[in-house]
Amino acid sequence: MQKVILPVVFLMLISYNCSARQGNTKKLSSVISSPISDDSLLTLVEYRTFQYFWNGAEPVSGMACERIHINGIYPEHDKNVITTGGSGFGFMAILVGIERGFITREDAVARFEKISGFLEKADRFHGAWPHWINGETGKVKPFGTKDNGADLVETSYMMQGLLAVRQYFKDGNQREKKLAARIDNLWRGVDYQWFTQGKDVIYWHWSPTYGWEMNFPVEGYNECLILYVLAASSPTHPVNADAYHKGWARNGAIMGSTTKYGYNLTLKHNGAPEYGGPLFWSHYSYLGLDPRGLKDKYADYWENNINHTLINRQWCIENPKHFKGYGADCWGLTASYSVNGYSAHAPGTENDLGVISPTAALSSFPYTPEYSMQVLKHFYYDLGKKIWGEYGFYDAFSEQADWFPSQYLAIDQGPVVVMIENSRTGLLWNLFMSCPEVKQGLKKLGFSSPSIDK
Repeated sequence: MQKVILPVVFLMLISYNCSARQGNTKKLSSVISSPISDDSLLTLVEYRTFQYFWNGAEPVSGMACERIHINGIYPEHDKNVITTGGSGFGFMAILVGIERGFITREDAVARFEKISGFLEKADRFHGAWPHWINGETGKVKPFGTKDNGADLVETSYMMQGLLAVRQYFKDGNQREKKLAARIDNLWRGVDYQWFTQGKDVIYWHWSPTYGWEMNFPVEGYNECLILYVLAASSPTHPVNADAYHKGWARNGAIMGSTTKYGYNLTLKHNGAPEYGGPLFWSHYSYLGLDPRGLKDKYADYWENNINHTLINRQWCIENPKHFKGYGADCWGLTASYSVNGYSAHAPGTENDLGVISPTAALSSFPYTPEYSMQVLKHFYYDLGKKIWGEYGFYDAFSEQADWFPSQYLAIDQGPVVVMIENSRTGLLWNLFMSCPEVKQGLKKLGFSSPSIDK
């Protein structure tokens, strides 16, 4: 891909560095008042959001901080906590940074070398990393009392990103080929088969202290499809197709057609059968896994993701709970910060709390490009002074509650960069789907896709 020359608007940006996590923030220029082209606005959002994973990275590991609070209330005990899955999303964002000319290829290689070295030494359990890691020591930071070991779903999110990085550099110079080989070794070390416990399903967690006590089988439909795709694709510890069909697809019970606002969902969304789950379900697994034309006997995933997005949007337009600010230019319910903590926001009287998460509509650009652009312009030009900051749009806000916290989460920032770029060029889809083992794994599970035969 040809490098993009940065528009003049970027000369107005003030640089920001990791010291922000210690409260030493620099005030950026205010939102630009005069309109810029749609293309420049997309590039600006990608650039600013990419900085979460570049300038805002945890300095020792080079990986993504779980969260960053710009307003000086960043929890000191969390300041070096890195997120495995969010880092994987960030790896893809760094590839976008190379292609868009935000950083040099050489600087990216150096960063990925640091990251690879850290991951090679960090705590692993049967090849899987924990959800959170101390970025200074490489030791587990427990996500919960019993969640102090392997997190295979977060590992798969990270591996989705690492495989895209491997494909990007595998045919480069000697240094880049060496980096790709290191990543390949990390990939080969994940023992997906062990996490089945000999059954036809994959289990999410394992703890060196509590063993299998969490006992959480990963069953669909939710955000975890990529886990089964990678498990079937593993060149060293593959999982058989029965785990997918009997476990994830629950012997066909994953299917459950429902129609809202004229849009049909052919998959039964766990815990959200009426309107579909939070929008990250149509994002996380599809940052690399290309949903365009992706089908199996259960669903057309492109159609399902589009309809999932349109239902989410229409709920906000109809706004049955009468929340302030909702409309055609302000929609998007997904998991994010919430007024009273954290919540998996979704359509429905129980799960819609009046909180809009910018990542929801912006990461849906491939599915609803015109509608997502409408939202982006409203966020930037109308609400920018309240929700736009050093690393792009803040994680969530509520006009109803007059709540505009200057907080970020890695797992929400990453998909914004990746899915906007996939909408523009297909970059991450093309890289991930070029993995020969992924193509073979998809075939084994019974998928068809134009990308498989390329």
